[in-house]
Amino acid sequence: MPVQRADARRNYARILAVAEAEVAERGADASLERIARVAGVGSATVRRHFPSRRALLDAVFHEQVDALCTRAHELADAPDPRAALLEWLGALTAYAASARGLATALAPDTPLTSDAAHASACAAKFTEALTPLLRRAAQDGATAPDLTVTDLLTLVAGIAWATEHHHDAAAEANRLLGVMVAGVSPGR
Repeated sequence: MPVQRADARRNYARILAVAEAEVAERGADASLERIARVAGVGSATVRRHFPSRRALLDAVFHEQVDALCTRAHELADAPDPRAALLEWLGALTAYAASARGLATALAPDTPLTSDAAHASACAAKFTEALTPLLRRAAQDGATAPDLTVTDLLTLVAGIAWATEHHHDAAAEANRLLGVMVAGVSPGR
């Protein structure tokens, strides 16, 4: 990748800072035009740095996504595969519930993914991080053998969307994750 000029680096940092605030307030539908206006740049500059809304969301969530992936790698060899999987899903769900817009970046099949070139880096990173945890849990008999990473990410995205406007989104998301883990027929 070519080295950016100092003004381009400053623009990128300013756009990203404004985008973080806008996404936190308005979610994944934050206006790119408003982000450009508040950052003091043209909309073409925003699009040059972030060619799609998905790319902007991936940048907004980059640090926390990387931290969650690191945690998944740390849990990959935990002695209890089910507990490791549930700990990580709990951390992902808590973050997804608190970070407006992450559910859109996380969901594997949204209108934002109509073009493979703009597929979610967040979802790809989470898929790579979650695969070993799910594989070990399945081998241990702790999950249904046909459960997929996409299933889990879709469920977490759904929980985040469902709780986004709840007065205590994190607590409600945690409760719904518990319902999901227990299943709807715990007597079986």
